[in-house]
Amino acid sequence: MPVPAHTRPHPAPAAARLPWWALALPILAFVALLLLIMNPSDAHAASGDPALAQLVEHARHLVAP
Repeated sequence: MPVPAHTRPHPAPAAARLPWWALALPILAFVALLLLIMNPSDAHAASGDPALAQLVEHARHLVAP
């Protein structure tokens, strides 16, 4: 019984190309984060809710050995 030969897959059609924003948005996010790292004085800490801080602290104590 003959074995079928393996053929190469067909190339993707042109309609499968990414839209322009699929590349632009990650680049924009990367540049924004890079600028924040280079100049951290522009990044302001968010005023956290004390209840949220207590919850995080409690979770940290539960996880810590």
